[in-house]
Amino acid sequence: MSEALEQIAGAKLIERRAISAPSVLNEAYDYARPSSFSRGMRIELNGIVIVLISGTASIDENGQSVHPGDFRAQLRRTYTNIQGLLEAEHASWKDVVRTTCYLRDMEQDYAAFNEERTAFFAAQGLDPLPASTAIQATLCRPELLVEIEAIAMFTLDNGD
Repeated sequence: MSEALEQIAGAKLIERRAISAPSVLNEAYDYARPSSFSRGMRIELNGIVIVLISGTASIDENGQSVHPGDFRAQLRRTYTNIQGLLEAEHASWKDVVRTTCYLRDMEQDYAAFNEERTAFFAAQGLDPLPASTAIQATLCRPELLVEIEAIAMFTLDNGD
């Protein structure tokens, strides 16, 4: 929205910026450039911070897929990557209100997914649990078995 239009309509831009955590997760260098998404987005709205994390998978700090063929290890790395993105914004899993989980093969991997997710969320002390949806999907790389999006919300009065 142009500045002139903002003044006419009385609209105000919402503060937002892209986020990243290159020490744990980097973009894949073989993606076409320019890349058409942000790793995540931080939005500040009336004292509330919303962190939107794009689909995140078992990718390392060099942009390489890790743990091919090992669903549980891929899921654990995915959780580690999301945790790194959250920490980069001074958030934690306790701030996560929603996840969307994409599994390449729901029939083969859902039981393991639910066991690992339950154990991970218990270890994080999450209560209540985030809202969540699991979907079977074709992922962006054939070796990836799971990808997760997350939404976290918290207030600025937590020391930020």
